[in-house]
Amino acid sequence: MTDSATQIGEIEALKASTDSVDPIVLQIVEGTLNSIEAEIEYAIERTARSPMIREAHDYRVGLFDRFCRKLTGRSYSAMPDAVVRDYPADEMKPGDVFFMNDTYDTEGAIGHLPDMCSTVPVFHDGEVVAYIQAFGHHDDIGGKVPGSMPGTAVTVFEEGLMIPPIKLFSEGVRNEEAFKIIRRNTRVPEMLEADVDSEIQACIMGAERMAELFARFGKATAEACFQAILDKTTNVFRDELLPKIENGTYYWEDFIEHDGVTDPKLHKLALTMTKTDDKIVLDFNGTAPQALGPINWPCDYADGKFLIKWIAPILRNLAETPERAAEILVNEGVCEVIDVVFPPKGTLLTPIRPAATNARSFPLLRLLGLLAGVIAQAVDGRMPADQETIRYTGFYGRDPNGNEFLSREVLGGGSGGRYYADGSDVIHIVPDSRNQPAEFSETRYPVLVEKLALWTDSGGPGCYRGGLGYEKDYRVLVDCHTIVTADRVRLGCYGLNGGKAGQPFGVYVDADGRNEKLGGLVDGEPLEAGQLVRIRTTGGGGWGDPLEREPERVQVDVLQGKVSFEAARSDYGVILSPGDDGPEVDFEATKKLRAELRDSRSEPLPMIDRGPGMNMFTDKT
Repeated sequence: MTDSATQIGEIEALKASTDSVDPIVLQIVEGTLNSIEAEIEYAIERTARSPMIREAHDYRVGLFDRFCRKLTGRSYSAMPDAVVRDYPADEMKPGDVFFMNDTYDTEGAIGHLPDMCSTVPVFHDGEVVAYIQAFGHHDDIGGKVPGSMPGTAVTVFEEGLMIPPIKLFSEGVRNEEAFKIIRRNTRVPEMLEADVDSEIQACIMGAERMAELFARFGKATAEACFQAILDKTTNVFRDELLPKIENGTYYWEDFIEHDGVTDPKLHKLALTMTKTDDKIVLDFNGTAPQALGPINWPCDYADGKFLIKWIAPILRNLAETPERAAEILVNEGVCEVIDVVFPPKGTLLTPIRPAATNARSFPLLRLLGLLAGVIAQAVDGRMPADQETIRYTGFYGRDPNGNEFLSREVLGGGSGGRYYADGSDVIHIVPDSRNQPAEFSETRYPVLVEKLALWTDSGGPGCYRGGLGYEKDYRVLVDCHTIVTADRVRLGCYGLNGGKAGQPFGVYVDADGRNEKLGGLVDGEPLEAGQLVRIRTTGGGGWGDPLEREPERVQVDVLQGKVSFEAARSDYGVILSPGDDGPEVDFEATKKLRAELRDSRSEPLPMIDRGPGMNMFTDKT
């Protein structure tokens, strides 16, 4: 195994070699890497069986060099560091495939157990030159409740099967005994095995493509190109994005509102950002102690490399134009310009095993908004308002034929308003994800989809309105249970620079005329055949003073059903009346009302508005 000093020396030599890289060859290599990544993703989508993989696209692919540095930047991914730690590269053989999902034994690559990860080494001239990796969120890997995300879990032992890095294929021979254990520990064995096979075979195909790249250009040229690709990302962040932030120290905090076990309370995520000429240091000291419930995220391994690559895309919002932001990819090169300081062991971000972690999407998503909020203070609010979060909903039970079923769905929500545009409606934080079509759900599960619509008034009011969330109605046809894993059920996505917070998430059960809102971590709420379950997802926060939004744009919002007549008046100060061709603006009445609303303000609008949900809490620690 290469020691760290030797590895550092090899990387420094690669950095010195990039001046000799042919720009045309570099473009070919970079395009080939992106093509390999996309081809692997497409292969997984076309061959996997579970709705979570095929429809929700809750899987990611990563291409890494032999130093475990991520080369591609279309999306986040896991990391091969733990595999290389336990299985040195010089002991690997062609045909080996490695597998893992252990939250505490994967160097921060895996945040919760449903994310099972496959790793395939790439060989050239008999030595490992790269790694191909894919992980997917699998529908069930055991644990105390169907779906393997128990909201009441207090240890990882309740959350499902734990697999440290293991060799699942040895020189092309599949470890059937290991597969036997995996199948035995899931409620959907055929589906899980098919998904794992899909991911492994796609990675093997990707490894073949990567080997062809080395065969074409040779190891020296390929690795010099890899280094140039990483250097380009480093330089873009250091020279183009960081200068937008004035040097200094900035602080902000955000909260998770519940952990599924203790009474609802605010669990603080704290961030102090120190910006110098060429680097950002993110210090998370002040973050709340680890929770009793499953909202912990062990991300403080491998120098926080996963965390850095996860949150760094927020900085792309500092680009001159949205088009330029879309061009900036995030690979390992970004780790050169961001350092992370973690608090001592025992916090939400540094939990001690065996703390439960299945709802780690709560802090994972909140950290995106946390970084955006702290940067917003440094750039006069020129960042997007808070956006939608990941949430899982679904049903389980037995269908009319007595067969067990498990239906799970990831629904998107609204993104935050920006200083130049409204937020987008019902976007998904998981790239390329989508809601399950009604035809799919109704033919596979005992449910009817009675409504799928934008949730009127869910976007935060602002000069630039927050995007709207979903409103989706299911009617269950059998006695069963519903499951929920969702954040932002009390605090809406925050508004920015005078904008207002969006509406929070909610699942409602209509029982005998009564509308009951469930909590955000529900292991199995009983449902009777015929009951209606309504899911409303978060609206994005608004940006800027709502009274500055052009009345004509509010008029269009009302015409499209995105804003109600009542909200047009109360939130935007716009008076509308029904007309033959739709709502019509009374400009004189609007001008008068807006003046009255401005005069009634007792203080300036805040930079960040968390919404009325904050009033529900007295303990803000």
